[in-house]
Amino acid sequence: MTDDTSAESAAAHEKWKEKGVAMRAFFYIFGTHVFAGFIWLLFYLGQHAQK
Repeated sequence: MTDDTSAESAAAHEKWKEKGVAMRAFFYIFGTHVFAGFIWLLFYLGQHAQK
């Protein structure tokens, strides 16, 4: 019976780890796109600035 409980516990822990990795990847990708958009905005504003 303890083997079933430990197997279920291990499976739940793996699910939690997978969820954490997915969330971290989402935030890294989202953050990278926000940063790239900010850089693009700087170039766009610099190109259209009155000189």
